[in-house]
Amino acid sequence: MVNKSRDVTEAELSVLQILWCQGPLTIREITEILEPQRVDAYYSTVKKLLERLESKGFVQREAAGIAFIYEATVARDDLVGRRLQEVAETLCEGSLTPLLTQLAHHQDLSKKQQKVLMDLIDDLAKQNKKP
Repeated sequence: MVNKSRDVTEAELSVLQILWCQGPLTIREITEILEPQRVDAYYSTVKKLLERLESKGFVQREAAGIAFIYEATVARDDLVGRRLQEVAETLCEGSLTPLLTQLAHHQDLSKKQQKVLMDLIDDLAKQNKKP
């Protein structure tokens, strides 16, 4: 279980982004993606980031021969949701409405994004009507 009082740093987030996109990887594989020109120099940094993420509950490792394979234990959507809720609590007295309004007004939403948003609103309205 993720410790909700501890969030990820930007450096840790860059490692999580790779795990979300690429799936489970070794330290070396992650380092090759982050710093392909300086793998040996950054290997220990990536290892430390993974250790911190593991202690926070954001990744888990499994032995694979002489290496470990690391995998994200939190989904991107879960982390996004948690961060948005923290911003809402800090800036908007817990309401997500001002955040959604700001995003809708200050981003040029494509027709596809508008449709996804409208479909989500429709789905939420239907769920609220159920007994």
